[in-house]
Amino acid sequence: MNALEDIVNDWVEVNAKVIDFGCGDGSLLKSLSLAKATTGYGVENDPKKIQDCIANGISVIQQDIDAGLLQYKDMNFDFAIMASSIQCLRKPKVALQNILEVANKCVITLPNFGNWELRTGLLKGKMPSSPQLPAKWYETSNLHLCTIADFEELCEVEKFHIHKKIYLNSQGKTSWLTNCFPNFLAAEAIYLLGK
Repeated sequence: MNALEDIVNDWVEVNAKVIDFGCGDGSLLKSLSLAKATTGYGVENDPKKIQDCIANGISVIQQDIDAGLLQYKDMNFDFAIMASSIQCLRKPKVALQNILEVANKCVITLPNFGNWELRTGLLKGKMPSSPQLPAKWYETSNLHLCTIADFEELCEVEKFHIHKKIYLNSQGKTSWLTNCFPNFLAAEAIYLLGK
């Protein structure tokens, strides 16, 4: 299991009904199903990743997340997950508002564009990259990169309640130093949000 799987497995309750927006190959949903007996669906737009979901035994719906989330509103999901996808959406604020209509709680992960490695990369006069943001500027699907401070400010303004948050360094681990200076030292943040 990777750090995200460990954290989400800790946060999601046994027998929860889960929907994963931008589920990739479905490995997180598979992990939850095995560890917590969850049921749920993945939502993915990439045909190759959809085939990977099917190979992993995950029920998946092909859809562009930007096309809307509210069609899932009355399906009684306990948890929604959007791992490393929020920055790829055209309207991330609207997506966050809608995801909290779909499920009682949601897990959001995002790469931190304020990380010191990316900041020093900008000093070289080029768009930086990192393990969390590996694509070149002309190949990236990221539309709205933000820092941890930006995201937490949005949560405060929109009154999205942050139940839990974990800051990970570039090795995918948390530390007291990363927790003290997350906007500068964290490479990624994982949030458990609710209303």
